[in-house]
Parts: sequence; C-alpha cells; structure tokens
Amino acid sequence: MWRKDFHKTPREFHSMSPIINPESAGKERTQLTKAIVLAVRELAKQSDVTHETKDLAAFIALALKNISEGIDVSVAAWEKRGYWVKADRFRMEWLWTGQYADKMKVAIFTDDWGAIAMLMPQIAQKFNKIVVSDNHRLGKPWVGSFKQLTGQQ
Repeated sequence: MWRKDFHKTPREFHSMSPIINPESAGKERTQLTKAIVLAVRELAKQSDVTHETKDLAAFIALALKNISEGIDVSVAAWEKRGYWVKADRFRMEWLWTGQYADKMKVAIFTDDWGAIAMLMPQIAQKFNKIVVSDNHRLGKPWVGSFKQLTGQQ
C-alpha cells in the first residue's frame, strides 16, 4: 500500500512523532519536592498555629500523597521493559512519602502539632539534597491547602 507521506525525509517524519506530555510524573515530583522543602522552611519559622501554619502542614501532606501516587506511573515504563529491580528500587526509595503523608494527615485532623513538629525534621532529612534558591518562582503553593485537605469550600 502506498503511503502519502512516503516521500518525506527522516527529519519530517521526526516532526510527526507523538506528543509527549511535558507534565510527566517525574517533573511534577521534582516541583513538589522543591515546594515541600520551601514549605518545611516556612513551617519551621512559625511560632503559633495560624491559618498559614495549617495551610503549610496540609500542603506538605497533600504533596507527599501526590508524590506517592505518581510512583507507579513513573515505574510503568521500566516494568514494560522488564526492569523489575530498578522499578522496585525506585518504589522502595519513595515508599516513605505515602506513609508520612498519612501521618501528617492524621496529625492535622487530630490537631497534634507535636507530631507534626516531629515529622518535619524527618521530611527535611529525606529532601536534604534538594536545593531551592532564595530567588525561586514557586510562590506560596500552600495557600488554601487546609481547606482542600479538609474538603471545605
């Protein structure tokens, strides 16, 4: 069967390649880790439990849960190719995110700020290699997170 695009050069075929989603799970995970580092820094500056404090804690919980849920998406390509060990290693590396997200959520709902204070250094330790410059463009992604976590409108 004769194809209409048979006469195209390899470069022209390349431009017809499938569109790749630039908002991949890996890119989202990188953005979330930087935002979590920033939120942990801001939370460490808080002396009282304010609305912003609740937003910061809720954002960290939601972001960790989001990272946890993106792990299977990230390893799917490796598993398709039979890289089971690499996929399992990656899962083990990020397993803690779902666990810490659940602990944070419970602490927020029970108003246990002592538990949250104990979790912050542990979370900070996990992200100790993440660098967020003072001139970041992340803004304040935690604004409104407490309402989102609690399901309020």
